[in-house]
Amino acid sequence: MAFINDLGKIIVFLFLLLSLFLVTAKSKRKLPDYLFAAFLLVSVIDFSGFFLSPPDSKLIKVGKLASVMLQMPLYYLYVNSACYYNFKLHKKHLLHALPFLFFFCLFSVTGISKQGYRVFDIISIIQYYYYIIAVFLVLRTFRKLYQENYSSNHHLTYQWLIQTTLLFLIGNVFVLIRGFVEENSPVYTYLYTFTSLFVLFVISWFVLNALYRPNLFAGINKDLVPVKSVNELKEEPEQLKSLLQFMETEKPYLNDKLTLQKLSEQINLPEKQLSLLINQHTGKHFFDFINEFRITDAKTLLKEQSQLTVLEILYEVGFNSKSSFYTAFKKETNLTPTDYRKSTS
Repeated sequence: MAFINDLGKIIVFLFLLLSLFLVTAKSKRKLPDYLFAAFLLVSVIDFSGFFLSPPDSKLIKVGKLASVMLQMPLYYLYVNSACYYNFKLHKKHLLHALPFLFFFCLFSVTGISKQGYRVFDIISIIQYYYYIIAVFLVLRTFRKLYQENYSSNHHLTYQWLIQTTLLFLIGNVFVLIRGFVEENSPVYTYLYTFTSLFVLFVISWFVLNALYRPNLFAGINKDLVPVKSVNELKEEPEQLKSLLQFMETEKPYLNDKLTLQKLSEQINLPEKQLSLLINQHTGKHFFDFINEFRITDAKTLLKEQSQLTVLEILYEVGFNSKSSFYTAFKKETNLTPTDYRKSTS
């Protein structure tokens, strides 16, 4: 158990370190940082049980237990703020804190009985998976919207959030399994140790991502609505021909911040109509449609401009990150840019 206690101290220290970094780091959008820091600090209260003895104060015990009900609501709000640049906190969001307030008041009056704790445990599990489902729904909508409306690297935000959510889900499964094992058994100790190591890995991963990608979340407009496929276009072939001709001659895709809205203004076609035109007649989302032109230019440069580095080429054709370029290039050609250049030399 001494090893577990030491792990607990390291975990809490890293949580506090990352929270401090998020609160003090300079970034264009502070709300995601503040919400994630709040989520980590609330989690620290829960993880402090790794090495701290139970407090003597009844209110502290009750607050520590009830704080579990704040973790997933904070994470859910964090995901929304990370996805959408115009997401703001409103009074209605205080409703997410009602379960915490209910159990805090209940246990403060009645105390934490075995039966009360059992009920709390069941409701906390239900709440956890309710928010996990809600987060996945938010991410699904976010993915659809950025693919239909943006050409920049919002998929990095999506990847970060989906990976983080899956890690939380895996960690929770270990906790659930541990709940079915007797506390005094060796298996329980092994599970406790493994869970501690897993949490340490996750928080270390958070720290590294925060340090290397502090401005990960540019966000998209939360007021956008996913386009529904309906047959309301007229003269599609002519419109498509004009669009492709414009893309070839004016090369708007060289702007790494090109959006559906900007392109619609340039070709004088309503956004919804343009989105439907691209979706129905190319079989691609706006994101993939734009990247196809960028990759075509990149292939030409890789073949004909051997003096240019891959990094120079990706910025030249409209990408703004190496990972986005490599992902899109491999999706289009099944080769990395370097391998493609070698195959054409």
